[in-house]
Amino acid sequence: MLKGVLLAFLAYAVFAISDASVKLLKGGLNAYEIIFWGALMGFTILPLVRRPGERYRDVFSASDWRLWIMRAVAALAGSLGSVMAFTWLPMAEAFALLFLLPAFVTILSVVLLKEHVGWRRWGAVAMGFIGVLVVLRPGFRELNPGHAGALMGALASAVTIVMLRALGAREKRVSLYGAGLVGPLLGGFIMMLPGFLWPSLEQWVFLLGYGMLAAAGNALLMLASALAPASLVAPPQYSQMIWAIGFGHWVFHDRLDAPMILGVAIIIGAGAITFLREKKREPKGWRRTPLIHPQ
Repeated sequence: MLKGVLLAFLAYAVFAISDASVKLLKGGLNAYEIIFWGALMGFTILPLVRRPGERYRDVFSASDWRLWIMRAVAALAGSLGSVMAFTWLPMAEAFALLFLLPAFVTILSVVLLKEHVGWRRWGAVAMGFIGVLVVLRPGFRELNPGHAGALMGALASAVTIVMLRALGAREKRVSLYGAGLVGPLLGGFIMMLPGFLWPSLEQWVFLLGYGMLAAAGNALLMLASALAPASLVAPPQYSQMIWAIGFGHWVFHDRLDAPMILGVAIIIGAGAITFLREKKREPKGWRRTPLIHPQ
């Protein structure tokens, strides 16, 4: 179990470096091209995802095509939102808004899965949105597309998690994983064509950092989930904030003011409460985690 938790910390550190690679691409390639190359590189861990007896062509198979397509579209929206967030925003601010994910999962679980949610989890949802208002301070600071992208990424990732909760027991793992790559791959390819630019050598370095490290993080996360319950694998995600602050300070020279620090703390606290409540509900809660990192 300890190895699983340590692997989770390592996985989220790798994801943070992958996200920093996106920010280093700012002003170079458009978001659609970034998610296309990232999805293409994501196929490199398909052999690790495939269970015995599953075929590679099962990536394009599903018992319910409507839900498979919804999963692909949600993955496209989540990838696009995340890239927009890390392109436009300081890393810590982007992560803070993306950490609204547990609140969206709670809401969608009630609406779509008819799960019972007690007052503590509803309180955590309200707390999370209060934290977002503190971070954004609408009317007191200028907002940009990155803020919309971060919220879109969190919501799309929540849709993915809820769908995997509903589909995980009756779909092949390679199909669930594949839908999460096919959506960004096809959507990114179509949307990048009008303004396509072949990456320079320097851009290839950052693209490889984004795509290959994201794939490596997913592989580590799967190993962690095999060794420890998901209620212990999910909370280390908040360690990404440490990496974000470090990268922001030393690499991107970001500045965090006091209200933003307060908002980040509120959002993380809300997520921690949600995880603690989910832990008490195992095996019905976070044990049914997505096979890949939501971002």
